[in-house]
Amino acid sequence: MRGYMRWFLAALVCMAVMAGATALSAWLMEPVVNDIFVNRDESMLMPVGLAVFAVFITKGLANFGQATLMAYVGLRIVTDYQNRLFDKLSRMDVTFFQNSNTGGLISRFLVDINQMRGAVSNAWTSLGKDLMTLIGLIGVTFYQDWQLALISFFIFPLALLPIVKLGRRMRKVTANTQREMGLFTTLLEQTIQGIRVVKAYSMEAYERARVAEIVERIFKLTMKAERTRALSSPIMETLGGVAVGIVIFYGGYRVIHGNTDAGSFFSFITALLLAYEPMKRLANLNAALQQGLAGADRLFQMLDMEPDIQESAAAKTLPTLVKGAIDFHGVHFAYKPDRPTLTDLTLSVPAGKTVALVGPSGGGKSTILNMIPRFYEAAAGAVRVDGIDVRDLTFASLRGALALVSQEVTLFDDTVRANIAYGRAGASDLEIEQAARSAAAHDFIVDLPDGYDTMVGEQGVKLSGGQRQRLAIARAMLKNAPILLLDEATSALDTESERQVQSALDALMTDRTTLVIAHRLSTVVRADLIYVIMDGRVAEQGSHAELLTRGGHYKHLYELQFAGEAPPDGPGGARQAAEG
Repeated sequence: MRGYMRWFLAALVCMAVMAGATALSAWLMEPVVNDIFVNRDESMLMPVGLAVFAVFITKGLANFGQATLMAYVGLRIVTDYQNRLFDKLSRMDVTFFQNSNTGGLISRFLVDINQMRGAVSNAWTSLGKDLMTLIGLIGVTFYQDWQLALISFFIFPLALLPIVKLGRRMRKVTANTQREMGLFTTLLEQTIQGIRVVKAYSMEAYERARVAEIVERIFKLTMKAERTRALSSPIMETLGGVAVGIVIFYGGYRVIHGNTDAGSFFSFITALLLAYEPMKRLANLNAALQQGLAGADRLFQMLDMEPDIQESAAAKTLPTLVKGAIDFHGVHFAYKPDRPTLTDLTLSVPAGKTVALVGPSGGGKSTILNMIPRFYEAAAGAVRVDGIDVRDLTFASLRGALALVSQEVTLFDDTVRANIAYGRAGASDLEIEQAARSAAAHDFIVDLPDGYDTMVGEQGVKLSGGQRQRLAIARAMLKNAPILLLDEATSALDTESERQVQSALDALMTDRTTLVIAHRLSTVVRADLIYVIMDGRVAEQGSHAELLTRGGHYKHLYELQFAGEAPPDGPGGARQAAEG
């Protein structure tokens, strides 16, 4: 609340004015009854009427002020914490996202933060406005008849114990509901994104059953929360009825016997009845606060998390003239402690050379590539760029020297132009078009409804697989980084498109360091160096011709892939020697 204190204090002033006006309206019942109706004093009509009018105008303006200010505070909290949370998530490492479900993360933005807003806007408003109003009205009752006031308000503390218990139950139910909402969001996202698979395997009924099950659980939890919240009402209604009944009986007795006047009694009963509503809202306050606290717990757990891979405080910037030499020395890495992925891995990617990684699936090739931009961190050993440990470099300078094209293409729901220029703000239209031409993408782009301004849809759903891949290659070309990381970059292209893109990649690779997880033979054949990666180790290394001559793992994979086919022997061949 520290950053919103001035707005909150201004709202409190408005609440105090409103509370005072409410208390004054109750007190005004005394002159209304005594002076106008009992004493029939005509001279009091104008001042009392104007006073009532002024009180209600003041109350209305104060209520507008506090409502507007508290709405601002609540919405500002939502905005600021959504920004803080996204800032935190953007700093978390890749492993965190692999171990978290997307729906759970989204629910922090849409559910938890809004629960906090509700606690601030509603609970704090109730605590401020209703508490001050209640204090003012209680003051009126004690002013009019302190004995009757003591009898009346002695009853309400009896409600504290059950209301506290209801609050604890509400917090638990709310936390469970928020978890289920996260699972529901994840399920919806997966089903919608995978709708082709759902329909292809006729799994609509299965998915409907899954959604129905989780929606039913959310319904039961929400219903439980509503019942818990509603339980405070009969408690307060019962106690309120007891209090008003006692006041009418005892207060009426005192008026009849002349111990107090009718105006004071009506002022008292008005204040008591006006106090009943803020009392009920304060009784529900604990439930609202517990809902907000449940959201705050989940939110701050995430805000307090720190990424496993962090930039060193003494990190230095990679020199502007990057040569691009990459070295792995004695690297160990495991996704799970008992299952090592890389074991004592040592390999070198010479500056300006093209190096290919081949081998069976699951051997560790993609892990090697992902350790260069520090998506993963070595448990032992070191990864160096131009002789500098990547752990000693700033993220911005390290990743700024890299361009990545993966077989898993990521496009954003934006224009073609924005997707190509992603990662290079300020690129001119001419540069974007040139990158598209080099990636054999320009022709299909100009055929789109709006050309370069065509929206590609979520994950590029409006484009074919090959078109998405070519946009990703154009993005990497536009970045023009000294180090290229190609993870099966041409895997989704047809033969003609591959020929065009490969020609552009050849030009781009010149005098640049390129690490390729190969899928097409043309890349492997012409690579300066090939590493065969098996079980997290380097099994073989050498050129294409050298590895074939040795007759080891590489030749075995080569023969397996080209069994019954004429082996390619140069650029433009159909397939490579090993799967990536």
